[in-house]
Amino acid sequence: MISKRVRELAPYKTETTEAKVRLSSNELSLQLPEDVKKRIGEEVSRIPFNRYPDPEARELKEVIALRFGVKPENIVLGNGSDELIYYLSIAVGEFSSGVFCPVPTFSMYSISAQVLGRERIEVRLNEEFDIDLQKSLEVIRKKKPALAYFAYPNNPTGNCFSEEGIRAIRNQGVFTIVDEAYYHYSGKTFLKEALEREDTVVLRTLSKIGMAGLRVGILIGKEEVVKEINKIRLPFNITYPSQVIAVLILRDFYHIIEEAIQTVISERQRVYKEMLKMEGIRVYPSEANFIFFKSLYLSGDELYKRLLRKGVLVRNFSYMVANCLRVSIGEREENDAFLQALHEVLTTS
Repeated sequence: MISKRVRELAPYKTETTEAKVRLSSNELSLQLPEDVKKRIGEEVSRIPFNRYPDPEARELKEVIALRFGVKPENIVLGNGSDELIYYLSIAVGEFSSGVFCPVPTFSMYSISAQVLGRERIEVRLNEEFDIDLQKSLEVIRKKKPALAYFAYPNNPTGNCFSEEGIRAIRNQGVFTIVDEAYYHYSGKTFLKEALEREDTVVLRTLSKIGMAGLRVGILIGKEEVVKEINKIRLPFNITYPSQVIAVLILRDFYHIIEEAIQTVISERQRVYKEMLKMEGIRVYPSEANFIFFKSLYLSGDELYKRLLRKGVLVRNFSYMVANCLRVSIGEREENDAFLQALHEVLTTS
């Protein structure tokens, strides 16, 4: 029989609706040059598909370590950050202890806890979408969770929580996971602390820098912590193609990624400024590769539908925050299509 805790689960929501302009999944709009695609094809053609990949993904770890300024021994790789979130929820503390996170945030933190039967300890963010520290500390002292997740910048709100708030919660004896999936767009990090402390790890990913299809998540921490987490890693969890392609791009073509990231940051500011000029929405500052905004007159559901009818797909977060949506920053032409559609919807409603 399927357990009660699984039957009560709400699955992770993905956005698969078809649209001409898809700005719903925070992917990096990256068009690789044809010569790069050819090199990738050549490398993939050499893969012995009848063989298992390197179970430790050693070459990939070395390249990632070089890019992030750490050692391979500081890294655990996962099939996306999702897998690493599961590992951490399994490894840290006993299942009788809870898992803390400020909400709204990335829902996999809560889902992984619920799958394991762990208590979910959630505190709403304040009006500035920052940690409500007073309420959080009150709940933590009462519930005594073993671990806490902080998306940094936060998804879907786009802001970085206060460093002091994160540290104050960690000081309550809570193992702290700082999910830096959008680090490349904020430049803010807890990496130094993760390398020095046994109560802190950082998560990174290749998914937000142009390699979402490879599903490579990265946990970075002190060697002693990494060694323990690696004990529960599933064997061969990073596929052969993912290892080969990621190594090639990170080693030989990382400059293309860096240029694309800078373009997104520039476009984020341009789109934000254009949205600020529009009546009928409230736009929130972002340090990620997306922008969170609130519909003031139309319901969030209605605004989402009207944009979709104009061929633009965004992510509707009204189920988390009333009448709020999130738009990913795409290529300039995609962003222009979104801005035009949004302007038309808001001025004809």
